[in-house]
Amino acid sequence: MAVGAGVPGWVDLGSPDLDATKRFYGALFGWEPQTSPDPQFGGYTIFTKDGRSVAGAGSLMTPDQPVAWTTYIIVSSADETSDKISAAGGQVIAPPFDIAEQGRMAIALDAAGAAFGIWQPGEMKGAELFNAPGALSWEELYTRDVDSAKAFYSSVFGWATEDTLDDAGTITYTQWITGGRPVGGMMAMGDLFPADVPPYWGVYFGVTNCDEAAALVTRLGGTVVRPPVDIPEGRFANAVDPHGATFSVFEPAAAA
Repeated sequence: MAVGAGVPGWVDLGSPDLDATKRFYGALFGWEPQTSPDPQFGGYTIFTKDGRSVAGAGSLMTPDQPVAWTTYIIVSSADETSDKISAAGGQVIAPPFDIAEQGRMAIALDAAGAAFGIWQPGEMKGAELFNAPGALSWEELYTRDVDSAKAFYSSVFGWATEDTLDDAGTITYTQWITGGRPVGGMMAMGDLFPADVPPYWGVYFGVTNCDEAAALVTRLGGTVVRPPVDIPEGRFANAVDPHGATFSVFEPAAAA
């Protein structure tokens, strides 16, 4: 992945304890927290890896805000994209607003209720490192209405889709395609997802060793909800941080 219009290019976490979040992800991924001293940013923190930005975190804005990672899709106009979201059956729950000179953003729900953000870059362009240990490696939509999602994201962002079946021919996996390359994935939420879990965008962070990363999650107070498993692309595990935010770690397969 790389930053560009129509591509997921930033993720951040709403945390009830920002200091604890800094400690957890710093120990897990080697992230360095860069917290803005400007009061208007409310302690918003940009995590860096090897000097390049990889993700952000901020305090919860309201008591009912979920503790969750938010995926932001880079756009050329937050206002025009917000109009497209509404026209496609989504809901803009935080209309476009400026973050000083950093950029302009909005928060929305897709047609099936999955939350995501849009980011119109100003001085802050998005993440600067992808597909590396400690950096964003993949993003995946989990939804109960695959057809609705295909129509929605195609209408709003112009994404195409490519479906593949697993070896048993029973599970369909969808890749989001733009500019001739995949920028994310999608899976239908099946019986493994409790009925009260809403659709959501999941985030994957790269690691050098999936098993060691999963063990470290546990030692740091998180929970591994799906132990490491192999897929053709590599090895991954699903986890929850100490405050309940879900994320995944991904170890890419060795080059042939």
